[in-house]
Amino acid sequence: MRVGAFVLAAQFPGQGQGEALHRAVRTAEVAEEAGLDSVWLAEHHFVPYGVCPSAVTLAALLLGRTRQLRVGTAVSVLPSTHPVALGEQAALLHVTSGGRFTLGVGRGGPWVDLEVFGAGLEAYETGFPEDLDLLRRWLTEPRVGAAGARHGFREVAVVPCPAQALDGDGSGPEVIVACTSPTSVRLAAERGLPMLLGMHSGDEEKAEMVALWGRTAREAGHSPETVRAAGHVSAGVCQLADRTADAREALLKAMPGWLRQGLDAHVTVDGRQRSMRDPVAYTELLCDLHPVGSPALAADRLAATAERTGITRFALLTEGSGDLAATEENVRRLGTEVLPLLV
Repeated sequence: MRVGAFVLAAQFPGQGQGEALHRAVRTAEVAEEAGLDSVWLAEHHFVPYGVCPSAVTLAALLLGRTRQLRVGTAVSVLPSTHPVALGEQAALLHVTSGGRFTLGVGRGGPWVDLEVFGAGLEAYETGFPEDLDLLRRWLTEPRVGAAGARHGFREVAVVPCPAQALDGDGSGPEVIVACTSPTSVRLAAERGLPMLLGMHSGDEEKAEMVALWGRTAREAGHSPETVRAAGHVSAGVCQLADRTADAREALLKAMPGWLRQGLDAHVTVDGRQRSMRDPVAYTELLCDLHPVGSPALAADRLAATAERTGITRFALLTEGSGDLAATEENVRRLGTEVLPLLV
């Protein structure tokens, strides 16, 4: 089982943006010290829900600060950038980190980001498959040209070429796709790409998505070995305390304020109405679904999720208290008290 920290760089009420980013960096440093497998970095624009606007940039910093930790984006938003530009950055991180970088991508939401970056609503609604395929070609071929509906350019050399990494196996960086619907599950499965499944989903829903992915991948001609070794990632929340009641209380004191402030700041690009989850009810749901409680309870919940879904990679939000010292302790306890129970 491979357990990592999911880093949102969340700005809690009363905190500055620098404080949130400092906590994000420290989470990664402590995660390596504690023996975690990875950190996964979220990307958001113009909202305090998460104040990291470029997951690949923060990944570069953290790859330089660490030596063994795998660093992934969860996710880089494709409509906010050109696939070739993102591919060049991913290739650079793959080659210079010795293959420790994972590129997670998603299509984001219908936010004002699309207006600011000039992509337009079409990029969100219909452009993701073309963007994803161009990105994958850039990460696997020595020369790439394009003649699609969204992208057209003459053939150019891929520099740096991921296959030429000195410490790699010639396959380029791992690419993973955030999936929130049957459509996105099928899109990832047809390409044989593993899924990142959100923390709002329970084990039953995730198991259904894994099953759909497997059926679709086999129908698309992928081998049974590819299906078995897909390496899907389950996102969740982890808060540890000696007593489960104390762990839940820590999250219920801090997370609703952050959720209310962060989610309410999202603005749609086309004025469409959007509904926001009740922050307290959502926090309670996350406590019920994920490893929130004693180390023994946390280990049991992770093992149960793995058994029910077949997923053995986890990205766990550990900053839910909003406090730096508490986050560092939470990460250390995850590594020293929970991971040994999962062996």
